[in-house]
Amino acid sequence: MHIDIEKAIKELVAKGIKLPPQPKVLLELQAKLTSDDFSMKDLARIISHDPGVTAMLFKTARSPVFGCNKHLNTLEQVLMVIGVKQTCNLVQAIALSTSISDTTRKSLDIFWTRSQEVAQLAALIAADRVSVCNIFPDQAYMAGIFHECGVPVLMQRFPDYCTKLHLDNTTCWPNLAEEDALFNVDHCSIGYLVAHHWKLPDFICQAILYHHEMPHEELGAVRTLVATLQLAIHFYHRVTRTDHQLWWKIREEVLAELGLQADDEQAYFEEITEQFLA
Repeated sequence: MHIDIEKAIKELVAKGIKLPPQPKVLLELQAKLTSDDFSMKDLARIISHDPGVTAMLFKTARSPVFGCNKHLNTLEQVLMVIGVKQTCNLVQAIALSTSISDTTRKSLDIFWTRSQEVAQLAALIAADRVSVCNIFPDQAYMAGIFHECGVPVLMQRFPDYCTKLHLDNTTCWPNLAEEDALFNVDHCSIGYLVAHHWKLPDFICQAILYHHEMPHEELGAVRTLVATLQLAIHFYHRVTRTDHQLWWKIREEVLAELGLQADDEQAYFEEITEQFLA
């Protein structure tokens, strides 16, 4: 699907919807990487200028899926152990949650907590299935953080967004039909534009756009990443003991895309959540 990004962003601006700018730490990091003249110390120094991103990076990198329980005490160690590209992807994902102001604190806290947990589950699934699906943990983590990033953008634009969609409730996720009817916009399209604006890989942008379905026109990495997200979302619902109505419509396609058998779902859920809750 072709979307005129510049035109779409201008239309959003006309509606009073603003996409979050990339934080300074990301712009400096990207400029340094583009120059091809950098050391691990240079990159670590840039990242350290943002204390919030630095703290979250250590927390994320020390998780089993990224750090393999290694003791990481410096940013240079993080870069050495998990790699420059993966570290930068994690910084990009983590930075999003610090770039959007908290106009509705309760709903925003619920949103980011849920996004981070889905991202962690998606990364664990990707790490386990990488030889079958060729989606890497940092890519799945990034998609998990960004997959609903249109929500806080709409929270800022529409003061009654959370109330009308009941988003103060941890069991409630945005409904696309309700969003479109009430606000003439949906968070998937907004999220897609945010992802492009932040220069995420195209297949991740496409997965964000389609994450409420199993796309049939978009194949390969897009479809596999959507399947990874959907299984992570389903496992999140199971962990939190909440209903996931979409799952039963797409369950067979998701499991098949990830090379899993329906009979193996329960055992796989227990395997992944054991790591998640450790």
